[in-house]
Amino acid sequence: MKLYTQEFRKNLSLAFPVILGLLGHTIVQLIDNIMVGQLGTAELASVSLGSSFVFIAMSLGIGFSTALTPLVAQADGRSDTKRVGELFIHGLFLCIFLGVILFLGVYSLRNKMFHMGQPQEVVFLAFPYLNWVAGSLIPLVVFQAFRQFSDGLSLTRPAMYATLFGNAINVILNYLLIFGYFGFPKLGVEGAAIGTFISRLMMLLFIVFYVKNHKQYKKYKLSLNFAQIKLFLIQKILKLGFPSALQMFFEVAFFVVAVWMSGILGTNSQAANQIALNLTSMTFMVAMGLSATAMIRVGNQYGKKDFKELKRIAFSIFFLIIIIDVFFCAFYLIFSNDLPWIYLENKGALTSPDTLEVIAIAASLLVVSGFFQITDGLQVVVLGALRGLQDVNIPTTLIFISYWIIGFPVSYYLAFYTSLEATGIWIGLLTGLSCSAILLFLRFQHQTNKLILNK
Repeated sequence: MKLYTQEFRKNLSLAFPVILGLLGHTIVQLIDNIMVGQLGTAELASVSLGSSFVFIAMSLGIGFSTALTPLVAQADGRSDTKRVGELFIHGLFLCIFLGVILFLGVYSLRNKMFHMGQPQEVVFLAFPYLNWVAGSLIPLVVFQAFRQFSDGLSLTRPAMYATLFGNAINVILNYLLIFGYFGFPKLGVEGAAIGTFISRLMMLLFIVFYVKNHKQYKKYKLSLNFAQIKLFLIQKILKLGFPSALQMFFEVAFFVVAVWMSGILGTNSQAANQIALNLTSMTFMVAMGLSATAMIRVGNQYGKKDFKELKRIAFSIFFLIIIIDVFFCAFYLIFSNDLPWIYLENKGALTSPDTLEVIAIAASLLVVSGFFQITDGLQVVVLGALRGLQDVNIPTTLIFISYWIIGFPVSYYLAFYTSLEATGIWIGLLTGLSCSAILLFLRFQHQTNKLILNK
C-alpha cells in the first residue's frame, strides 16, 4: 500500500485548489437554495427546473473543454511550450464558439418548460430565471478554456482564485436582489439568476487578467490570433472534446431527467430532489478535483511514456477517493434526517405539511446518496484517468450503457410503477453509477496493461 499512499500528498496538493474552487461554487448554490427556500417550496422547485436546462448545456461545454487538460499535460510532459500555447489558442476559439451556440440553444428551447407536465406555478417562476442563467453560459464556457489550460500545466490555483472571487460577488448580489435589501429591487428567484450571470462574467474577467499578467504563462506566448488557426489542431481537440462532452452530457442528462421525473411526481418531490442533489454535489466536488488530478498526472506520464508509473499513480488516486467517499457515505447515512432542515425553516408545530413532506422525501434520498458516494466518486476519477490516456470513445459507450440502458429504466419503473416514487428515481441513479464505475475501471485496467505489454 505504501506504493500508493506515498502519492496521497501530491495528489491532494494538486486536487485541493480544484476542489476548493468547485466547492466554493457549490456552496454558493447551497446559499442560493437556502435563500430561495425561504421564499417557499415552489420557488425552490423553480430553481431546480430552470437549472436543469442549463445543466445539460453546461455539461456539453464543460465536458468539451476538458479535452484541453490531457492534451496540454501531455505537451507539457514533453516540454513542448510552443504546442502548449497553440493548444490554448485553439481551445479558446472553440469554447467561444461553443458558448454562443449553447446559449442560443437553451434560449430558443426555454418555452418547452410549459409542455413537460411540470407544476405550472413552478414553470412561471423558472422562466425568468432561465433567461438570465442561459446568458451566463457564454462566460462560463470561455472561463473553462482558461481553467482546463491552467490545470493541464498543473497550475490549479488561478481557477480557484477566480471562482472564489466570483462566488463572493454571487452571494452579495443574491442577498441584495432576492430580498431587495439596501434599496435594491426585490426580484426573488430572478434576482438569484442575475447574481449568477454577473458572477460568472466576473470570474472570466478575473482569470483573463491573471493569465495575461502572471509570469508563469509568459513563456507560452499566448495571443489570440485567429489567423494562426490550424485545422489539424482543431481536429485534434474535437476528436477528444466531442466524446468528452458526450460523457458528461450522458451523466448530467441522467440527473436532469431525475429532476423532471420528480416534477411529474409533484412540487414537493422536486424540491426534495433539489435539496438532495445540492448536498450530494458538494461532496462530489472532491471526486471532481481528484478526477482533474488523474487527468493531469496520467497525461504527464503518458507524454513521458512511463506506463508502469502511470498505472501506479492512477491507482493511488483511486484508493484515495475510495477512502474519502467511505467517510462521506457514513456522513449522509448518519445525518440524513438533519441535513434537509438547512434549506427550510423549522417552525415546530407550525411547520407546514408541505415542508414536512419535502424533509421526509429528501432524507430518504440522502440515504440512497450515501450508498452511491463511493461508486460515483470512483467512476468520475477513473474517467479522468482515461481522459489522461486520451481514451474517450469506448468509455463514452460504456457510460451511455450504464446510465441510459441500465440506470434510467430502473429509475423510471421504480418512480412510476412502485410506491418508492422519488426514492426509486435515486435507486436508479445508484444503479447507473455503480455500473459505470465497474465498466470504466475494467476499461482502464485493459488499456494500461496493453500499454505496458506493448512498450
